Amino acid sequence: MDGGHSHSGSGNSDSFVVKVAEEKQKWPVSSSQIVSHFGTSGLSVAVATATTHPLDVLKVRLQMQLVGQRGPLTGMGQVAAQVLKKEGPKALYLGLMPALIRSVLYGGLRLGLYEPSKYACNLAFGSSNILLKIASGAFSGAVATALTNPVEVLKVRLQMNANQRRGSMAEMPAALTASQLATYDETKQVLIRWTPLDEGFHLHLLSSTVAGTVSTLVTAPMDMVKTRLMLQRESKTVGNYKNGFQCAYQVMLKEGPRALYKGGFAIFARLGPQTAITFILCEELRKLAGLDAI
Repeated sequence: MDGGHSHSGSGNSDSFVVKVAEEKQKWPVSSSQIVSHFGTSGLSVAVATATTHPLDVLKVRLQMQLVGQRGPLTGMGQVAAQVLKKEGPKALYLGLMPALIRSVLYGGLRLGLYEPSKYACNLAFGSSNILLKIASGAFSGAVATALTNPVEVLKVRLQMNANQRRGSMAEMPAALTASQLATYDETKQVLIRWTPLDEGFHLHLLSSTVAGTVSTLVTAPMDMVKTRLMLQRESKTVGNYKNGFQCAYQVMLKEGPRALYKGGFAIFARLGPQTAITFILCEELRKLAGLDAI
């Protein structure tokens, strides 16, 4: 019995090694495939960013309304009309260049690192459930944010003031949630499992729409705090916040809890289409590059 048990254990061990070896062989390791992963990701995010940039400018303007005080807020349409009247159409594209530079780097790192992170979790834990997907998204997002945050700060400052040219290297890194990637990935798997949908435009559109909605709900308050922190040195009306938590507390105390969602509709109007464009285009580019779907 011991001999049989030992043989069985040895067989299981051998099959596990073979399985791991096969998994490793499936993962692309050539330089061209690495370039394809990062290139398709960066390009898709850059196209989405360029398309939705005017909404990003309006979002920042909306978030800076009535700093430190309560009161009725101006809607996105009115803010757009004011910007066009006072500053002209070019104002809607303030900060576009740093936004595009950041999108190529940030998009390439964020999406490009997600799959290797998820793959590593799968090898380590033998699973890729939603928690591990969130962890993978958090890791890739944290790396991308840390490396590209100075460009993001410059972009936000330019969106508020076309003549702003101060440095941006000493700013605090912005927080990032892994909701978008994890939600998109998990929604795709659920839809494939429970509906007739298969890999293709409709699946990608529906999954990215869900991801954009969830991301807006999760990240809107964080985005608001990030904007205030980035602009506090240039604005006399913005308080001297010590950190993100203190900023959020002061905003809720002085402006009300709803203030954390200032510009929320603009965020959704931008993040929804941006998420859809990013993932749909990325999936198509990956197909053309011979890569598997996300």
